[in-house]
Amino acid sequence: MKKSEPTEPERNPAEASSVDASLRAAPPARMSHADVRTIFFGLMLAAFLAALNQTIIATALPTVGRYFADFENLSWLVTSYLLTSTAVAPLYGKLSDIYGRRAMMLMAIGLFIAGSVACAAAPNMTMLILGRGLQGIGGGGILPLSQAVIADVVAPRERGRYQAYMGVVWVTSGVGGPVLGGLLAEHLHWSLIFWINVPIGLAAAALTHRNLKRIPQHQRKHQLDVLGAVLMMASAIPLLLALTWGGSRYSWQSPEVLGLIAASLILTVLFGWRLTRAPEPFLPLSVLNNPVMRMGTASASLSMGVSIALTIFVPLYFEVVHKLTATESGLALIPLALTTPGSLLSGQAMLHWKRYKWLPVGFLIASLVALAILAWRPDLSLLSVLVLLGVVGTATGTVYPVTTVSIQNALPHHQVGVAMGALNFFRSLASAFVVAAMGAILLTSMGATPERGGGISLLAANVTAAGVDVASMFRWVFLAALVFLALSLIALMLMEERPLRTTTAEPPPTV
Repeated sequence: MKKSEPTEPERNPAEASSVDASLRAAPPARMSHADVRTIFFGLMLAAFLAALNQTIIATALPTVGRYFADFENLSWLVTSYLLTSTAVAPLYGKLSDIYGRRAMMLMAIGLFIAGSVACAAAPNMTMLILGRGLQGIGGGGILPLSQAVIADVVAPRERGRYQAYMGVVWVTSGVGGPVLGGLLAEHLHWSLIFWINVPIGLAAAALTHRNLKRIPQHQRKHQLDVLGAVLMMASAIPLLLALTWGGSRYSWQSPEVLGLIAASLILTVLFGWRLTRAPEPFLPLSVLNNPVMRMGTASASLSMGVSIALTIFVPLYFEVVHKLTATESGLALIPLALTTPGSLLSGQAMLHWKRYKWLPVGFLIASLVALAILAWRPDLSLLSVLVLLGVVGTATGTVYPVTTVSIQNALPHHQVGVAMGALNFFRSLASAFVVAAMGAILLTSMGATPERGGGISLLAANVTAAGVDVASMFRWVFLAALVFLALSLIALMLMEERPLRTTTAEPPPTV
């Protein structure tokens, strides 16, 4: 006679709810390396799309200006992308926590492709600027969403190596973008720098549609604080405009710049008020109050700001101090722009070392020494300068993977998206601030004012022609970089070094 099946003992509702909750919180199944690699390839293609378009337009700007006979509004092609991509980054992160990474990544790529088509077909400068703004609305979501997907499928202990591979994409686009943009604009047509995004974007969208179905879902009900989102994005725009125009188009004491700063402060205060009133704030207080989030974001933002600012001003230093051509200056910039070795080293440190934070700490200390030497002797030989800048580039490359993974490791999955959006938001603001500060220092050392016009390049040429020691003026640029990088080091040392999890399970609650 067949035995009857044992019956499950009855559970009271409270116990059943507790067990169901524990099942929902169970760690997702570990994905194979082949699955992760397939997903990651699609992310790299999407990231390459966004990164390429931050640099490919630089060398094509003069051609575009001549084509439309409009040089006055040319800077808006860069500014409009910066404004929109910075403003929407936190929104994408939050929406991906609500609606899923795949849907939001497809939306970001779709908007980016639409913006690219609008730019390529633009009949005038105004439409081209609007197209660049639409590009930024799409491109601003690609990097934070890529970071959030990596956090979904790779354990924090192993995540550094993948963050480092993503760094290779940014370096490749940073070095190759200007070259490709110049070739297309000079020998073919400037619109091709936008048309080229269409096939790349469609390929990235196809891979995203297919591969991101595999990522684990972390279902959790969220509310979107629309007012908080609007206030956070609105507070960034006047600040970025003030940092972009201050010292160049308008003086820092002008009513225009002071008015923009005041507007940003008022909107920031209103955003802070909204954080304390909303049932579920757009940027959760638990994320803002997390010490790893605060210190990691500060360190990453400052080091990235220094890297971008030096990338902007060092080519001019090469041209006026070491008498290099524009092409030679671009090649000489490679040791500074090549952050990949540092990223790879950080990935290995997180994979094998318990005290993973001390590798970027050591490199940052070495970079401070290198910048101190450059500030002391800005007239060193070209070879010596290249070696010292190589140390700085490697050091800044070590910071980003460690801080990003540490932030992801310290937060629950349902907050990773908004945290990555916030990280990219604050990093863009900090980069704009560091660039503005170092530009103001250089302009001041040259005795320049916005009313004189001409830009830094023309001013440097005039100062050189007058027989002034231009190398001594760049001393203050290197000194400013040293100060900002020292602040990045302090923030990194203050960041708590928590053990990296070896699974994608939720981090334990902290008190």
